[in-house]
Parts: sequence; C-alpha cells; structure tokens
Amino acid sequence: MRMIGHPTRIAGQRHSDSKVSHLIERMKEEIPREVYKDSEDRFRTWHFPFHDFTLMILWSKFLIKGKERVINGSNTGIFDLQLDRIDDKWAQKLPNIDYAIISDAHWFFRKLYLYEGNNLIGCVYCNEPNVTDHGLGFALRMSFRAALNHIDQCGECRSKMVTLLRTFSPAHFENGAWDTGGRCNRTSPLAGDGVKLGGVDLELRRIQLEEVERAKKRGERRGKKFGALDVTGAMMVRPDGHPGSHWGNKWMKGYDDCVHWCLPGPIDAWNDFLMAVLKKEAGLLV
Repeated sequence: MRMIGHPTRIAGQRHSDSKVSHLIERMKEEIPREVYKDSEDRFRTWHFPFHDFTLMILWSKFLIKGKERVINGSNTGIFDLQLDRIDDKWAQKLPNIDYAIISDAHWFFRKLYLYEGNNLIGCVYCNEPNVTDHGLGFALRMSFRAALNHIDQCGECRSKMVTLLRTFSPAHFENGAWDTGGRCNRTSPLAGDGVKLGGVDLELRRIQLEEVERAKKRGERRGKKFGALDVTGAMMVRPDGHPGSHWGNKWMKGYDDCVHWCLPGPIDAWNDFLMAVLKKEAGLLV
C-alpha cells in the first residue's frame, strides 16, 4: 500500500485499534516511528517518514460531549450526553487531518440522558415518568449528525478532507449478554440459516448510512467528501473472530469479549474495504 505526496492523517475510535494495527502491518516498506502515546493508550500517533504519512487514533466514547454520573464517589455507568456539543478531544485535531474514519455505537448500549443546551430532552433505557425514552437509534443518529455537521462546517479544516463513517460492527454474544454468561466460542463463520439478518445491527447500520448520505449532500457545497466504510454485513457472519475468553483482561475474568476483534482475523478485511473506498472517494493511489 502506498500513500505518497502529502502528509496524511487518519483518525478513528478505540474500537478500530485492531484495524490500525493491521494497517501498520500492511505498510511493510518502512517501520513507523511512534510519535505519541498517552498514558491510557487511547490517543496514539505514528509517522512514516518515507511516505510522509501520519496515522492517528483519537478515542471518544460518544463523539459528542458525555459525562458519567458519579454517586458517592463511584462511577455509575450512566452518562449525560450533550447532543449539541462535540467532544473536543478528537475534534481539535481535525484541521490537520486529510482522511478521517469515524466510528461509534457500542457505548450507546447503556442508560443515557440526552440534553440540548441545559434542557433534558429525553433518555435511552431510563424508563422514568415524564422523561421521553427516544431509544438507542435516536441517540446514535444525533451523535453522528453532530459529528458530521461539525466536520462539514469546520472552517479550519482542509478543503478536500475525506471523511468515512465505519458502520456498526456487531457483537456475537450467545446464550446471554456480556454480563449474564454470554459467550462467543464458535470456530468458523456462519453460513446459510445461521446468519440472522435484521434486528438492531442492521437498524444501526441504516441510521449511519442515512446520516453519511445526508452529510455527503451537504458537503458537496464546500468540497468536502463523505462516504461509508460498510463492514456490518461482512462482520455479521464472523462470530469466530472475537477474543472470547482469551482477551486477557485481568479485571474482567470470567467474561467473554465478543465485541472487539482478533488480529489476524475478519477485521483484516476492513483495510481492504478502506483501500477500495479511498480509491473511489478520493482517487487515491493505493
């Protein structure tokens, strides 16, 4: 893979760590220099001097502002989200980015309270009187809409910036949820009747594709390009690609990781998709 001619930066979220690792492995012509790594391994930067190429991971729970509620000094897992405010920790890097890949979804599967300004407009999974439960899909839609609008309206960003939205990658817990004994111990892909089409996976994908199409139409006026890195269907058939009980998290012994992906594994295909989409959307030599 070659990306030569000008400094390039690709930004994504923590769930894309394996994709970034595989992308680095594919650039075999040189070994990158690690420029930055924060103490929590959430923000990382590598530079490829020969290619004049910079690769970044920018981590965000929700893309928008989110604050966890704390009760008696303990985190609750409940978040207040500002639908009209972007998470600055990733957004502040936008002016230096040529190609951005944004992704999010799994953090929305929890109790959330949704705000516009100082006004509570609803919730997700709250089941409380006098508070409208807008549902997971609404919160995800508004988060991506805010992020894509911010990129489109970014006056300091590069005029030909390309933004790709990586669609939802499904989890594969079976016989329970992550905290009720769910496991993912399959050793081969699904086929035929084993593939369950529909449900929340395709619903979240549909929402993401609608929002990126909306951004694409708006972006044409400013010269910015938006597209989709659609991995949902391909990942739905690969329950064998998760770490499962082998993820090595010492704080979560006894639980399977059926959300993230192993390397090597089916996630390798993501970068094949990425190269094809960049060639189509940006005319990039890859």
